[in-house]
Amino acid sequence: MGGTYTEARHACFTVVDFETTGSVDGYPVEPWQIGMVRINRRRVSAGECFESLLRVGERPFNPRAPGRHAVLRAQIAAAPTVYDLWPELQVWVRGCPMAAHNVGTERGVLRRAAPLHRIGPWVDTLALTRHAYPRLESKALEDVTRELGLETYVRSLCPDREPHDALYDAFACAALLEHFLSLPGWERVTVEELSGR
Repeated sequence: MGGTYTEARHACFTVVDFETTGSVDGYPVEPWQIGMVRINRRRVSAGECFESLLRVGERPFNPRAPGRHAVLRAQIAAAPTVYDLWPELQVWVRGCPMAAHNVGTERGVLRRAAPLHRIGPWVDTLALTRHAYPRLESKALEDVTRELGLETYVRSLCPDREPHDALYDAFACAALLEHFLSLPGWERVTVEELSGR
């Protein structure tokens, strides 16, 4: 951002979600699905989205890893890797602020895929939830969207999908960020302030 301060209400964000294999002894945690959505000028752009399964090869998944990976293993085995998709992904991730719910996974995957590229700044809707709604019992994305009355909106943006589908979760995170940007007192918050920089 070069020392400039961009009001979040005027920014274009890319919201990203990866579903992963989960932790299994002897194997790295790998992404098996990606979903991305744009937010332009404080509004989710329902028509601007990207999704793909991601190949992880023959390896076990953590049995508690959420999502439909068990029924999609054949498609996952034939899918591109995140490295194969980089020419498409870089259009989404370079030169714009990124957002995710608990950014560690998403930031780490993209850092490994493109170690020479500076991606971000990153806005973490989990951190924003903790700041704005500290009394919420659960800060999990699915629970937060339900508690804030956003679930119907998310389902309208992404029909026929469920939580722990990467595209659904990207839309849920985007709806949550849209919600934060509409709160009283947040009208002139900057991207830098949201990212904690």
